[in-house]
Amino acid sequence: MGILYDDVVIISEPQKDGDPTVLTVNCPDKTGLGCDLCRIILFFGLNILRGDVSTDGKWCYIVFWVVGKNRTRWSLLKTRLIEACPSCSSASGISYYRSELQPSKPPDVFLLNFCCHDRKGLLHGNFGNLSHVTEVLCELELTIKKVKVSTTPDGKVMDLFFITDTRELLHTKKRKDETIEHLIEILGDAIISIDIDLVGPEITACTQASPLLPTAITEDAFDLELPDLARGGTLRSDYVSVMMDNTLSPAHTLVQIMCQDHKGLLYDIMRTLKDYNIQISYGRFTTKPRGKCEIDLFIMQADGKKIVDPNKQNSLSSRLRMELFRPLRVAIVSRGPDTELLVANPVELSGKGRPLVFYDITLALKMLGTCIFSAKVGRHVIGDREWEVYRVLLDEGEGLSLPKNKIEEGVWKMLMGWE
Repeated sequence: MGILYDDVVIISEPQKDGDPTVLTVNCPDKTGLGCDLCRIILFFGLNILRGDVSTDGKWCYIVFWVVGKNRTRWSLLKTRLIEACPSCSSASGISYYRSELQPSKPPDVFLLNFCCHDRKGLLHGNFGNLSHVTEVLCELELTIKKVKVSTTPDGKVMDLFFITDTRELLHTKKRKDETIEHLIEILGDAIISIDIDLVGPEITACTQASPLLPTAITEDAFDLELPDLARGGTLRSDYVSVMMDNTLSPAHTLVQIMCQDHKGLLYDIMRTLKDYNIQISYGRFTTKPRGKCEIDLFIMQADGKKIVDPNKQNSLSSRLRMELFRPLRVAIVSRGPDTELLVANPVELSGKGRPLVFYDITLALKMLGTCIFSAKVGRHVIGDREWEVYRVLLDEGEGLSLPKNKIEEGVWKMLMGWE
């Protein structure tokens, strides 16, 4: 007996104000499914308060209790969650993630350029009633690769956004018209002109980031010491405990995690396990008072065995501690006379980056009253890992109104959901 398509993902509305929305996923299992689902939930700006995961190795049942924005597009969220689930025909055997099977073709890059009247905070909306440009692009599932902001002598702003389309439909007239319509709606009378064009390979090459990175990011990224040995000056989460136990289950290793909650916490755990090709047979995630979280996970390796090798245990425990202690890197550096904000996050082996990072950066800078002169994002291999690095050149004007450490702290708190 099969399961109806609409029953793969069920979204239950809150029974009363203040209650979370319940997302139930019932589908064939695969290694990394929890990561894929948590990434989509994070992309839609939702926070997971509780989570339960169980599987028999072929079929899984997952429940998330989530809270978020009033404008969440639940029908689109359901569609994206269903798309991430394996088809029912794959239930005959569990699917394991293999990076070499992932598509390698880079997405088409489009140039969104618009001219409008100058106003502070354009990249993330002005301080009036207009919505946020970056938020709209995120809601349209458009990924920002590079941004260039220029101000003309007559008080106009010319913005160039190099973007890719998650839906891979921006080459169609319907998708272009939809995007332009949404942007005109939020920019209002400030807009003068707007256009979207596919760029050629020579332009695409120019959008690629420089392979050279300031040592503020590269050295910090390789600081793999335990939290209590950490150097000062880098923002981090307060406390992380990772314990492993092989005595409570004959077939599984129990991983117990206690840490401070942050935006995307469950995603950070799931993506780490996915990269290690670890299967979760049962898991429970709960939030506690004062922002503390407890996670219990019964896991096994791809061969169906528990983790008994001490070296493998230490490797996984250390990686989990590091990813929860500092899921992102934030630094303010000087580039000649200019000031640059650097934000880096690890990329999944599947090639997917962390959602909404640029959105959070621009929102934090807007709230700090700091303008952006230019911004770009690129992929860099540091050691044995690939990182997504955002480089934001700040528009200092007559000088930064805030100390650099305050800007760094403000961006970090926004990224961690502690604003």
